[in-house]
Amino acid sequence: MKVSDMVASQVEPETRRFHDGGLPALGGLPEVPPNPHEDPRIVLERHSVEGREQFALERRIAYRDRHFGELLVPADTVTFRTDLTSVPTLFTWLVPKTGAHLPAALLHDGLCHDDDEAPTYTSTDGHSIDRVEADRVFRDAMADTGTGVVRRWLVWSAVTTATLLRGDQVPWRASTTWRHRVVIGLSLAVVLVLGVLATVDLFDLGGVELPWMGERPWWLELIGGLAGAIAVPLVMGLAWGRFRVAGWVMGIGLAVLLHVTVGLLGVTGLYRVVERLASRFPMVAAGLAVLTGFLAGVVVLVLLAF
Repeated sequence: MKVSDMVASQVEPETRRFHDGGLPALGGLPEVPPNPHEDPRIVLERHSVEGREQFALERRIAYRDRHFGELLVPADTVTFRTDLTSVPTLFTWLVPKTGAHLPAALLHDGLCHDDDEAPTYTSTDGHSIDRVEADRVFRDAMADTGTGVVRRWLVWSAVTTATLLRGDQVPWRASTTWRHRVVIGLSLAVVLVLGVLATVDLFDLGGVELPWMGERPWWLELIGGLAGAIAVPLVMGLAWGRFRVAGWVMGIGLAVLLHVTVGLLGVTGLYRVVERLASRFPMVAAGLAVLTGFLAGVVVLVLLAF
């Protein structure tokens, strides 16, 4: 996909493309057909599966796609499970688990299935949808829910990267999947390594000088580092072929959000350590809390004294 294709693929939001999907025929009861004149009714039942939160959809969601027509999710309301928006906890500040995009996320969950599983969606017009097309439907559906342009392209790039890495429900051979995996791994690794080196260069920590930063005033090095965080992923993303836009978005996102992500990882790791310590050794945790408070007070008094 070229930049021109990316612009051309922007769709005009149409909220009425989502509608009530009714109910499939179950337990001898007749089907409740979709109703294009009714808003979608998202009725969720919470389940805990091996300690993981999952939800059953008690009513179908219907979506009228621009290419495939009416799509109904799930095909079976009894067995279908979803974790809502599939996003790591670390990045829920950027893409929440729920929100305006939830109908599109549930639709995408229903359109995706493993190769050895039966489809978890129903196409009224009898279409078979591979995962690449499911990702495209997801992106368009997010537009129809009012999701912002930047967020929906970030999410599309993330799910497309997962599609390329998984290699399930795709219209290519296993060898192509392995080529995608190598290209994605190498390109993101280069971006990650250069991001670390740029940080070292900026703070003069190890004698590293990247050509676009060098030994310059800190603000010029910062500008050079930001420029590199955009230019390098643009070059590396070309190796992603027709999925180059996903490569550009993922590469630039990784480069720009690297330090934020590392900081969040540190805070998350610290929280988990403290949580586990408080659960297993409450007296030790209480003692460390008192000691930390005491030391913090001493540091403040010392700093005030100078």
